Amino acid sequence: MRGLKMIVYAGALALLATGALAQVPPPDPANPNENVPEQMAPPAYGEPINLETAKQVAAAARAEVDKRKWRGMCIAVVGPTGDLVYFEKDDYCQYASVDISQHKARAAARYRRPTLVFERLLAKGGFFAYLPTLGDAFIASRGGNPLMKDGKVIGAIGVSGGAGSQDDTISQAGVAGLK
Repeated sequence: MRGLKMIVYAGALALLATGALAQVPPPDPANPNENVPEQMAPPAYGEPINLETAKQVAAAARAEVDKRKWRGMCIAVVGPTGDLVYFEKDDYCQYASVDISQHKARAAARYRRPTLVFERLLAKGGFFAYLPTLGDAFIASRGGNPLMKDGKVIGAIGVSGGAGSQDDTISQAGVAGLK
């Protein structure tokens, strides 16, 4: 038994000595994540959107849905923390879109950027494969956009129910309704 322990210890020591357990691959110059930006200035969070303003945003989005005669849209408006403030759904909305619209809004608020950004980064390939590990707020599907007031994020809108381009069109109409 003592001889077996010695063999195991010797093997572990050999692995440590060669660095096999702690090797980190060298940086890849083609990887954009290797670059360290000189500055960072994300938009600040502002006073959370109130119910009245959330309804105004949703009404602008709904008006665009009606104008285009699209059916089946879900519209979610959240505060800057991603918590739901207002939600409405079309009678023809698929069940999955209820959660997806809220997920898009939550991601846009918490990450302070449109969900289209994540969709496009994932499409670039392997260097952005880490994105789905960012947590439960992550979603890489267009249709979620931050709501800004005085340069600060006060919430976000998320839309689901159509093709991604339709969701984003309706979401952008909601953003425009804030102004």
